[in-house]
Amino acid sequence: MIRKIIAWIKERWYQLIGKTTVQDEMKVEIAISDAMMEALELWGKLYENNADWVDNKSIFSLNLAAAIASEIARITTIEAKVVIENSSRADFLSQQFEKIWDKLREIVEFGAAKGGIVLKPYVDNKEIGFDFVHADQFYPIRFDSNGRIVECIFVDQRKKNDKYYTRLEHHNLTDKGVEVKNAAFVSDNSEMLGNPCDLSLVDEWAELEEDAIVEGVTQPLFGYIRSPGANNIDPRSPLGVSCFSRATDLIRKADEQWSNFLWEFDSGKRALYVDSLAFGKDSDGKSYLPNKRLYRTLETSSIEGDLFQDWSPTFRQVDLLAGLDAILKKIEFNCGIAYGVLSNPQTIDKTATEIKSSQQRTYSAVVDNQKAIEKGLDDLLYAMDIWTSLSKLAPKGKYTATYKFDDSVIVDTDLRFQQDLRLVGTQIMSKMEFRMRNFGEDEATAKERLAEVKAEQPEDLYEQKTAGGLP
Repeated sequence: MIRKIIAWIKERWYQLIGKTTVQDEMKVEIAISDAMMEALELWGKLYENNADWVDNKSIFSLNLAAAIASEIARITTIEAKVVIENSSRADFLSQQFEKIWDKLREIVEFGAAKGGIVLKPYVDNKEIGFDFVHADQFYPIRFDSNGRIVECIFVDQRKKNDKYYTRLEHHNLTDKGVEVKNAAFVSDNSEMLGNPCDLSLVDEWAELEEDAIVEGVTQPLFGYIRSPGANNIDPRSPLGVSCFSRATDLIRKADEQWSNFLWEFDSGKRALYVDSLAFGKDSDGKSYLPNKRLYRTLETSSIEGDLFQDWSPTFRQVDLLAGLDAILKKIEFNCGIAYGVLSNPQTIDKTATEIKSSQQRTYSAVVDNQKAIEKGLDDLLYAMDIWTSLSKLAPKGKYTATYKFDDSVIVDTDLRFQQDLRLVGTQIMSKMEFRMRNFGEDEATAKERLAEVKAEQPEDLYEQKTAGGLP
């Protein structure tokens, strides 16, 4: 019976603003399996600290999913920089791109948590605006041979005067360009798509066309930052998976172990069990306890029995914490982050081999994420450039984008500095290369700085004597 109820609930959900409803209304076949839909729902609940097993009574949450996504975003984007240059068009794109760059860590965190995120630009007066579409807010329909999304539907919902307006925006890359279709619906319920309505009923949609095509475009008008790693939920799908997808069961175990730890302290509070004869009675005939937290009544049925018994159990916090720490280490390993991020860093074996292995695993995860970010942002810049041309927001011109990510989190910069310094001393590395590598200077700047340093050095003693007329 329970299984039938769950099946009915799932069926009912898909009849709301979900896969089945969108397919029927837009006459398309959405390329996302039911397993991926369920996984997206699970990842969203975990990230929002709303897992089904957490009731805040017997099971409490450590909020590990958000912590993992946040850490991956932090070490991936720390001190990240981008330079867009080579024309006045590039200057305009760079100015607009700052809106994205200021929120990059937040964007990457959302993408890491749910397997990916779409950055969709649009024209807002004389500026470029951006929609950040989470993985559970769009429906992919078709992919190209490289796994790039070339057709999909975005869902946008607004509330106005107790009515819920939902817009389905269909993007389709064809031989002619990108075809964009818009369909609006109105409902009394935020979970129901409702009946078709005019786009003009929502001010923000009033100027949108129901059907338009952007010609001469060779790729989609959005960027998709895909969380790296193989999709073990649906191996046939090019979609990304959450950064903690391989640790969802372990996260549950960690929450349960943490709850056991809290219960150990709650249940082991010191108490005195005292014979009820030792207390006075209230108007209802119940024993009056001066401190309900400390005292408990004990019925001995005999005035000759013990008047009180002390309850001071031995805590097992060491064993419970050791078990929790072991689970946290498994989570760190499965999520590709270094030991000690979630687990107790004091318990980490710090042999040279183990440190190197942990750093390499983290380094690999960071590099993969940075590559995914660059690819998604390059696609976003392409879309921004197209909209800039269509709306004549800036003069035509080419642009180049150069990304730089700081690696100090995963590389011991002090150690590298000393090693490079020794290489310069043994003439294996040039001073210019040293400056470029350790100070982040380009070749021209490094040459200029070296010339300044040389100019400040005192002249050779022999040359000083000759210049002064000395023999």
